Amino acid sequence: MAHPKRKISKTRRDKRRTHIKAKTQQIAKDKTTGESHLYHRAHWHEGKLYYKGRVLIENEELEGSDA
Repeated sequence: MAHPKRKISKTRRDKRRTHIKAKTQQIAKDKTTGESHLYHRAHWHEGKLYYKGRVLIENEELEGSDA
């Protein structure tokens, strides 16, 4: 198993990592609502939580469960 002979300084390590950058986030469009959202994320639209075009939670369910 390979291991370094000498400790790599923080500056040298950070210089190597300068090319590794976060890319812009990909935006998806929901096929049922047409709402824009991040990939692999649920999103709210008109009081309903959608994921992959299906309703997961309706806002009325949340209001009814307060009792």
